[in-house]
Amino acid sequence: MNAIAQAAAVLAALIHVYIFILEAILFPRPQGYRTFGVPESDVPAVRSWAFNQGFYNLFLAVSAIVGVLLAHTGPTQAGTALVAAGCGSMLAAAVVLLATNRRMLRAAAVQGLAPLVAIVLLIVA
Repeated sequence: MNAIAQAAAVLAALIHVYIFILEAILFPRPQGYRTFGVPESDVPAVRSWAFNQGFYNLFLAVSAIVGVLLAHTGPTQAGTALVAAGCGSMLAAAVVLLATNRRMLRAAAVQGLAPLVAIVLLIVA
């Protein structure tokens, strides 16, 4: 795994940690639910979904980070597999987001571009 793939995987992880913070911690506040276009009246109904989704994003970030660390310190193949699984899931989620709501192009690009770069570079290598 080359340095650019590793950097893209770490960037993807950091973006997903930020998404975790928005969904699991800040969601009940206006800055959180407005980010996702949720009206204040709907926050109680979707709060638990956002909380759960936040942890899903955190776990994807952890898999990518652990993968990069293993690529340096442990079994390289295991590290590459974790990066591929984490970034592949991040990319797939971005595609689903865009497929379900075309107005979410910017959000899907933020969520999916870094994992796409990591995956492409893993494949090319």
